[in-house]
Amino acid sequence: MSASARSCLTVVLAAGEGTRMRSTTPKVLHQAAGRSLLAHVLATARAAGADALAVVVGPDREDVAAEAAKVAPGASVFVQEQRRGTAHAVLAAREALRQGFDDVLVVYGDTPLVRTETLERLRAPLAHGASVVVLGFEAEDPTGYGRLISRGESLVAIREEKDASDEERAIKLSNAGIIAISGAHALDLLDRIGDDNAKREFYLTDIVEVAVMSGLAVAAEAAPEAEVQGVNTRAQLAAVEAAFQRRLRAAAMDEGATLIAPETVFFSHDTVLGPDVTVEPNVVFGPGVVVAEGAVIHAFSHLDGAYVGPGVSVGPFARLRPGTQLAAGARVGNFVEIKNAEVGEGAKVNHLAYVGDASVGPRANLGAGTITCNYDGFAKHRTTIGAGVFIGTNSSLVAPVTIGEGAYVGTGSVVTDDVPADGLAIARARQVTKPGRAARLKAALKAAKARD
Repeated sequence: MSASARSCLTVVLAAGEGTRMRSTTPKVLHQAAGRSLLAHVLATARAAGADALAVVVGPDREDVAAEAAKVAPGASVFVQEQRRGTAHAVLAAREALRQGFDDVLVVYGDTPLVRTETLERLRAPLAHGASVVVLGFEAEDPTGYGRLISRGESLVAIREEKDASDEERAIKLSNAGIIAISGAHALDLLDRIGDDNAKREFYLTDIVEVAVMSGLAVAAEAAPEAEVQGVNTRAQLAAVEAAFQRRLRAAAMDEGATLIAPETVFFSHDTVLGPDVTVEPNVVFGPGVVVAEGAVIHAFSHLDGAYVGPGVSVGPFARLRPGTQLAAGARVGNFVEIKNAEVGEGAKVNHLAYVGDASVGPRANLGAGTITCNYDGFAKHRTTIGAGVFIGTNSSLVAPVTIGEGAYVGTGSVVTDDVPADGLAIARARQVTKPGRAARLKAALKAAKARD
């Protein structure tokens, strides 16, 4: 039976507080690539074939439990009331372990870079008779790590460095902490782990020797060191962010996007770029952005929760906020902000404008300095701009207001009433010019200043 055909429970240990982060936020709720470390791990576990997820949290960690429920609906949450080691944490999910899954995967909420393929490889030996499979890595500097001790092709122990002989310390294959266990043996093996150690804790790593003493087969799989790095400090969080960005940039280019200066572009985990998209330097994509074929995102733009249609041009120095929908061929130029608004096909918002809570029709043209005044201090209101409308420079559209199809709004207008289709609206004070008055005014002001 292949691993993919076997049922799998993944137990995610998310009980660590992360005090070395110097943060009131639990370690697993810190973010990389636009989502929490815990969300990354849960998504990978699902993709690796988990039929059920069990998340073990510390006491009074409703925030971690809420995140698990949000990103992985249906996941069971268990509380490790006392901190008595990693095996003790896994057994907090005893109720889930009793349900009779073929495979049990134990992963950590602060190790978000592990790939789906790695977890699939870790499960594979279980389908061929192994009872326990340990994930290891070839450490460049193994100091401080537990070593994987093998005899022939079988793993026989995980030896902590302080307990290792000189010969064992020379081994570079180190323990990554992630373990796959045969569901048929999981509870029995976990229950037999003792606390005969200085801290009187139950260590998951001891499951290897328990299995070996029972005559069960134990195997090891290896992953790159960079893939299994955990997060305990802000520096490690930054390293994980950098690793995700390298992956996401490479994937975007492999899928047909052009990144002019890849190292300056920052993606979210869910950013989607279509073929022949061009991204100029210093662009940031927040969560929920889709950019369709042939669009260009110019330098120093920030996009979040937006859809950018085919052939659209955005920026430079543009900001697209959540709810933005740009139809094919639209233009959003420099120092323009769009929020919760639809901009129609071929419409132009090219300079120094704010369009919020609005609908802009096809081929409309909004001049520099156009603002939709959508907030009255208590509620948001909507502006509707029809197809082919022209809005003159420095105009303010006070919502709720509708500008009919083909209408024209004169420069500098403050529009508070609806404008009918093909209507001309001019809403500004009439200019008054007084010949010669400037000289007299300046002389009076100069004299007043001299008296002061």
